[in-house]
Amino acid sequence: MLKKLLFCISLLFSLAFLCMQACALEVSAKNAVLIEYESGDIIFSKNSSCRAPMASTTKIMTAIVAIENGDLDKRIKIPSEAIGVEGSSIYLQDGEELTLRELLYALLLESANDASVAIAIEIAGSVEKFAEMMNDKARELGLEDTNFTNPHGLDDESHYTTAYDLARIARYAMQNPCFCEIVSTKKEIIPSLDGQRVLINHNKLLKSFEGAIGIKTGFTKKSGRCLVSCAERDGVRLIAVTLNAPSDWNDHAIMLGHGFNEYEHLSLADVGDYVLSLHCVNGRKDEIICGNLSALGITLKKGLSEQISARFECERFLFAPIKQGTRVGRIVYSINGDEIASLDICALERVLPIQNKKSIFERIFKRHGKN
Repeated sequence: MLKKLLFCISLLFSLAFLCMQACALEVSAKNAVLIEYESGDIIFSKNSSCRAPMASTTKIMTAIVAIENGDLDKRIKIPSEAIGVEGSSIYLQDGEELTLRELLYALLLESANDASVAIAIEIAGSVEKFAEMMNDKARELGLEDTNFTNPHGLDDESHYTTAYDLARIARYAMQNPCFCEIVSTKKEIIPSLDGQRVLINHNKLLKSFEGAIGIKTGFTKKSGRCLVSCAERDGVRLIAVTLNAPSDWNDHAIMLGHGFNEYEHLSLADVGDYVLSLHCVNGRKDEIICGNLSALGITLKKGLSEQISARFECERFLFAPIKQGTRVGRIVYSINGDEIASLDICALERVLPIQNKKSIFERIFKRHGKN
C-alpha cells in the first residue's frame, strides 16, 4: 500500500514538472502547438483546439489534395477565373500554360492565390467543388474543427481550423515525397510568357533554423501572421504551428528548440539483429531460421530509453510449407507494459512440407501404438 502511495506521489510530481515546463514556454501566438512527427504526440500546446482563420497555410491542404488527385506533369491552360485573384500572386496570364508541378511550386513558395484557383479548377472543375474535396480529406483525417471554403485562405467566416488540426494536416502532407521536396525548396524557376519566373520560398526558417525542412507561411489582417514549420535533427522530426503570432519566427525557434532538447531518436534494432531458430511441424526440416529483415527506430522523450523492455511473440508451432520472408512473429517493445513499437520476425529460409502428406498422421498413429 505504501509503495502504491509513493508511486502516485511520484507520478503527480512528474506531471506537475511537465506542466511547469510547458508553461515555461512563452510564445506570442494566440494559438500554438508543437507535435512529434512519428507519433503525433503533443509536446506543447496553447489554445491549440480553438477554431481560428489560417490564411495561406490553407495551401498545405490545397497542395496535398492536388498531388493525390492530379497529374503533376500535365500542362494546364490557365483559366480566366485565376487571373487577377486578390492577394499574393505570380500574375498568371490568360491562356498561358504551366504544369501542375510548376503551379504547386508557385502555390507553396510564393503563396500564389492565382495558382491556387488554377489548381482547384483543373482538379475539380470549380473552386467550390475543390473546397468540397478539401473538406472530404479533412473528414478522412478525422478533423472535426476544420472547414474549407476556398483553396487560398482569403478571409471567410466559414473557413477555419485549429492549430492542432493544422499540425495533423501538415504531418499527413509531409509523408508525401513530392510535397516534402517542394516545401523544402528555397528557390525555383518556372516559365512565363515573357521568359521565366523566379520563385522564392517565403519560409525564412529554411535559412535561419538548423534542420528546417518546411512548410508554409500565411497572413491576412484578420488571421494575423500564421506559420507551419517542420524541422529534423538527429532523426527527431517536429512540426510546429502558430496562428495569429506577431513574432512567429521567434515562436517557432523557441518551440522547435524546446522539442529537440526534450526528445531523442533511438535505434531499437538494425537489420539482422535478431536471429533465432523456431520449431517447424510437417516440414522437411524440424527447425527454421528466422530473423528481422528491417531496422527499427523510435523517437522518445529523453530519459525513457532505460525503461524499454522487449519480448518475442510467436505461435507455438509453425506449419510447413513456409515461404522465405513470411512473417512468423514479432518483437514487442514496451515501457511499463505499454507497447511503443514492434518489429516483424520473418522466415529467413523456405521450408517445404514432407512429400508424403500422410506421413504425419502415420507417425501420430504409431505413437499411439496403432498401425
